[in-house]
Amino acid sequence: QVQLVESGGGLVQPGGSLRLSCAASGFTFNNHNMYWVRQAPGKGLEWLSTINTINPGDGKEYYAESVKGRFTSSRDNAKNTLYLQMNNLKSEDTAVYYCARDWPGYGGMDYWGKGTLVTVSS
Repeated sequence: QVQLVESGGGLVQPGGSLRLSCAASGFTFNNHNMYWVRQAPGKGLEWLSTINTINPGDGKEYYAESVKGRFTSSRDNAKNTLYLQMNNLKSEDTAVYYCARDWPGYGGMDYWGKGTLVTVSS
């Protein structure tokens, strides 16, 4: 069955960096655009990034304004893994971070991981 498992979260000081991973299984990873989404305490879901498929697809990345220039999404199709490199972290980046798979033909996201918590605090 489809599984998405995030890892790499933790406690980091403001200005620090973390790299999140999302291990995918149960489907053909390269056939799907992938997403990062987060939910801060007491707030709703916030889309962060989309990374398109590669061959087919253009592999393009798209980012929310709140993280553009600080976060970078990448994918390793050989390892069925999605990454989110987060630099210059701020306290407002504290959230549970989720990866999700696109829903082909319908748009949106059909499978999500359980999330990994990132806490940015001194």
